[in-house]
Amino acid sequence: MPGNAGLIEPSLDDAIEMIAASTELPNQTKRHWMTSVRQFAKVEDRPLGMIPARYSAVRNDLAKWHHVPAGLTPKTVMNHRSNVKSALLWLAQEKGIPEHGAPLSAEWEALRAQVKDPLHRSRLSSFIRFCSANNMTPPVDEVVVDKFMDYRARCGKPADAAFRRLLARAWNANVGTVPGWPKGRLEEPPVKSAVEIDWEEFHKGLKRDVDKYEDGLTRVRKGRTGRHIKPLRPATIRARRAELQAAARMAVKIGIPIEKLDSLRSMLNPKVAEKVLDSYWQKNGDQPKVYTINLARRFVAIAKETKCLTDRDCERLQDMWRRLYDERPAEGLTNKNLEFLRKVLTPGVWSRVLKLPMAMMAEARRCQQHAPIRAAVIAQMAVAIAILAVAPVRLANLTSIRLGTNLQKPDGPDSDYWLNFTPEDTKNNVRLEFVFKEYLTRLIDEYLRDYWPTLLRGRKEDYLFPGFRDGAKGKISFSVQISKRIYKATGLKMTVHQFRHAAGVIILKNRPGEFELVRQILGHRSIATTMRCYVGLETIQASEIFTTMVMDEIGANLTDPDEP
Repeated sequence: MPGNAGLIEPSLDDAIEMIAASTELPNQTKRHWMTSVRQFAKVEDRPLGMIPARYSAVRNDLAKWHHVPAGLTPKTVMNHRSNVKSALLWLAQEKGIPEHGAPLSAEWEALRAQVKDPLHRSRLSSFIRFCSANNMTPPVDEVVVDKFMDYRARCGKPADAAFRRLLARAWNANVGTVPGWPKGRLEEPPVKSAVEIDWEEFHKGLKRDVDKYEDGLTRVRKGRTGRHIKPLRPATIRARRAELQAAARMAVKIGIPIEKLDSLRSMLNPKVAEKVLDSYWQKNGDQPKVYTINLARRFVAIAKETKCLTDRDCERLQDMWRRLYDERPAEGLTNKNLEFLRKVLTPGVWSRVLKLPMAMMAEARRCQQHAPIRAAVIAQMAVAIAILAVAPVRLANLTSIRLGTNLQKPDGPDSDYWLNFTPEDTKNNVRLEFVFKEYLTRLIDEYLRDYWPTLLRGRKEDYLFPGFRDGAKGKISFSVQISKRIYKATGLKMTVHQFRHAAGVIILKNRPGEFELVRQILGHRSIATTMRCYVGLETIQASEIFTTMVMDEIGANLTDPDEP
């Protein structure tokens, strides 16, 4: 059977036609199958004609079908999955729909049969079937690959440079090794170059200066304005070291003799630094990326802090940074975060997250008698989610909350909780204060009374979220637990950090333009930082306001003037 105009194989549109026309299936089975197939396409938000009627093509999407966004019960989704699977397997068996996609021509089948490596065969399979279905004969060129990549993108499949690179490698691996394989090679998109030079090969003077600079970051020191700067976290120090090592390797790569890089002074010399920064910019394209701009700024800071350059050379580095900064790309949220915020602004989605802590605490009460540890962990996550919803702090601050230090009842046991962090506790050296209302106070009190002792396991500690062993709960494990629980209960994929983005967009939705309020809630040091982070959200707000205006106008025009 020929495929749908949009696909090279039968689609779910074709599947519904075949199921409806069947004389051997009971009417009830046909009705259930067709309903489930349509429901699946609705959840995927793709036309029936663009989804292959092949179980192997939709198996992963079926497994990810979540009941909450679809407004269904878990049992109903399980029934739909079973119906779709049964329908597609029946089509493969009774109607001859190929199990692995469009059938191959004899020429392509002969070539594919000679590919011995199963990994290469797997990576080439969809491309070969595309060529065969479109009557394209070997050899192929980049134009054919472009058409295939466009087809994959329209079908909702990965079609990025990484996939194209793997495809090209699998094709090229058979050139000259498989009899009759076309001689033309496909172009492989470039990848980031691996580390060419080991750090140990660099001059000992440069390594000594970098070690000395790194050691200084572990202690309290004075900044350029005379203000004391607290020590950096180990992860931040490792990142700074990696930046310097990468810059040194870039210098060698562009032709600076490695023996000339004998100190930080030689590497930060404006003549060398400019070549390094220009090379990074050239790799970035028309606009320098944030990494390149920050690296230029880091050069200035290191030169001034270590006093390895003269004031004049420092000023030249400063000029380089200004030049890059003026060319910076428009800042704002990533596409991933913008997609998340669209869901947050969709009616009903965020309310599911806000209602989750109470539902989880009810679950904890139900299982406390027969599974006390499981109940305590559920209650712990419930309190964490409830706190993040009103106090969107960073993960490090969340896990470090201590009773009596960060979490207090200022007016005694009958008052509400306050959550506070001193400037030394926060990333931006900004004091944070949050007032919890009665709902959250009651939730925390119940957790501390009924579940917290179970998590302490006899230890004497004051962490609100104690770990399995001594100390606070691990950041990574807690973050994963919270994210999984939110997705399981609501269907929304989000990280702990994205509570901060949600807070920003909710504030700006209800109080347009009040970036200062967002800054205070998120603990940014400068309102300029807040505005750079959330640039673009005004478009969402403007669109919503304009849509309301349009709908009001439509409603006014539809009103019957003679109607009382």
